[in-house]
Amino acid sequence: MSEVKHPSKQLVRAYLARRARDTAPPPTPEEIRRQLGWGMLMPADLKMGTNRS
Repeated sequence: MSEVKHPSKQLVRAYLARRARDTAPPPTPEEIRRQLGWGMLMPADLKMGTNRS
């Protein structure tokens, strides 16, 4: 099984600091992953929305 890589702590902290200043409602989890580049770090078989048969 491959290991899932997460965004760095610094990247997440910077994101949270930007979100704390934003008055808009929070984005969806998928949008958060996209903004942090998490989808690029995850192995293809573990990405959300993949169907395995």
